[in-house]
Amino acid sequence: MAGLRDEVARRLVHASGAAVPVAWLLGAPWWLVQAFMVVAAVGAAVLEAVRLFVGLEWVVFDKLTREYEQDNPAGYALYMWSVAAVVLAFGHEPRIAVVAMLALSLGDPISGLLASGELRTVKRPRVLLAMFATTLVLAWPFLPLSAALVAAVGATVADGVKPRFRGVIVDDNLSIPIVVAVAAWAAMRYLPSLAPPLGA
Repeated sequence: MAGLRDEVARRLVHASGAAVPVAWLLGAPWWLVQAFMVVAAVGAAVLEAVRLFVGLEWVVFDKLTREYEQDNPAGYALYMWSVAAVVLAFGHEPRIAVVAMLALSLGDPISGLLASGELRTVKRPRVLLAMFATTLVLAWPFLPLSAALVAAVGATVADGVKPRFRGVIVDDNLSIPIVVAVAAWAAMRYLPSLAPPLGA
């Protein structure tokens, strides 16, 4: 039961990241979003350096990190770094970065709860479908339909397939925003739109 509570707590913290794109939607300037994420990424790097190399025993780390993260960069730090990279790289297209952030902050927790307790190289079909549908619903209000579909496929692959690089599993906190943003950008550049953004 405690493990389930910790998992739900991790997912709620994850979802709180949606506050950043929501702030932009409510009128915050994009440069402020970029500055906030840079500060957050630097702060995460400092905390992780202290935790991994000096030793930092905080209860919050015990609750919000997984066992395999004890000797590796934690998911929250990878989250900050990947989102910071996306908001900077796609500063000319904030809507792409917003979709990437929403896929990570909202799509990933939903699929994660459905797959809780499972360690699989490829997630079950119902989990893959949930990630695809969630990302599509989040993306289409901002992107043409073709780009939203491609972004949803990218999110599904990044979340649902766990490749290894030199023996280390590529964490989806790192891969989801980057894959979604690049996929959406490529689709907008090279594919017909099929339909405009929902509500446009």
